[in-house]
Amino acid sequence: MKYVIIGGDAAGMSAAMQILKYDHTAAITTLEKTGIYSYAQCGLPYAISGIVSDSEELMMRSRHVFQNKYGIDARVFHHVKSIDTLKKQVSGLHTNSTQAFTLDYDKLLIATGADPFVPNWPGVDLKGVHTLKTIPDANVIMEQLENNVNDITIVGGGYIGLEMAESFRLLDKHVRIINRSEQLGGFLDPELSSYILNEAKKNDIVVHLNENIMSIAGEDRVTAIHTNKGKYKTDLVLVATGIRPNTNLLKNTAVQTAGNGAIIVNEFMETNVKDIYAAGDCATQYHLVKEKDDYIPLGTNANKQGRIAGMNMAGEIRAFKGIVGTSILRFMNLSIGRTGLSAKDVEKLDVPYASVTVEGKHIASYYPNAEEIIVKLTYRPDNLLLLGGQVIGKKGIDKRIDVLATALFNQMTIMELEDLDLSYAPPYNGTWDPIQRAARKAMRNVET
Repeated sequence: MKYVIIGGDAAGMSAAMQILKYDHTAAITTLEKTGIYSYAQCGLPYAISGIVSDSEELMMRSRHVFQNKYGIDARVFHHVKSIDTLKKQVSGLHTNSTQAFTLDYDKLLIATGADPFVPNWPGVDLKGVHTLKTIPDANVIMEQLENNVNDITIVGGGYIGLEMAESFRLLDKHVRIINRSEQLGGFLDPELSSYILNEAKKNDIVVHLNENIMSIAGEDRVTAIHTNKGKYKTDLVLVATGIRPNTNLLKNTAVQTAGNGAIIVNEFMETNVKDIYAAGDCATQYHLVKEKDDYIPLGTNANKQGRIAGMNMAGEIRAFKGIVGTSILRFMNLSIGRTGLSAKDVEKLDVPYASVTVEGKHIASYYPNAEEIIVKLTYRPDNLLLLGGQVIGKKGIDKRIDVLATALFNQMTIMELEDLDLSYAPPYNGTWDPIQRAARKAMRNVET
């Protein structure tokens, strides 16, 4: 059986390892358009800040390990341009020689990920304007930071924008965030995102909201950025305006995609075309709370989907159960977590909802160094079903968001959340965890 996998990172190589496990006679060829296999994209900001001492530490397994230890034909600089679903062939170019190639497959996995979205602003091609997606991207930024780069502009206030603002501030750079929406952290409800804005101000990060980029100035290298509200001197621009599924290779095929270009897959990671699978940032994910396909490109989802895809390709049938949209990030002294649906999310659905917010401490309030923690729960008042949670504070955020994610995955109600037997000792928690206090408040609201 000839397996071809397009993409050599999380989803693709997770699939390859499962195929090896369940099909001992498999002939696996992986096609990676860059020269690097299987690395931790989420660690890039920490390599730039120096928290991770070397970007090479982010490489999980090298191409040579896949080739020499596991017998995978792991190719680099192979950019697939098209797929012939009738002949069952993929075709493309060697990116370092422009030589064409064509490969036959019996089963194909598309794990091409996503590429940064860069608006077509005048001056966007100037030196000093960057995106961050790969280790080479990070290395170029780190090299430039050594050359008298002090004033940095970040366009975008989402996950990458916030993490990189922290990284640049840790390097003692002057940081400005320009965001076209009215809040930082658009994945949160507005009242919680205000904590992010306050944290930015505390750490001397200049923030511009409701402001649009008009052009980037400079002759050879960026010197300033123009918006609809002003002009700002800058030595480096990081564009963090989101990503788009890398699925242009599907043109002229019958493979179905969503409106944003993500490949539509079923619970077995199959597309609508026989023997073609997809996984990771190029594919959709089934959202258990929304009860429909969604697009939440995270490393956790890519690894899980790739694993499921590989098992099914090799004949070991297993379904992908779905996601609840869990994420967490650190921004300076804050940790910010969310799972399920925010109030903004639920407003787009035709379901009744209510929300409660509580402020508490991450451990027993009388115990030394207890830190403030804010919990917001969203739920259905008609059947008490938990819909989502957001937690923000300095400590203990990961614990709470993971409890809420587990509750959502198991379709628990706020009453059942209140009844959970969570651990307690003063250095770790109060007798009532903040998320249970929020559940109690929600129950009181329903009862009245």
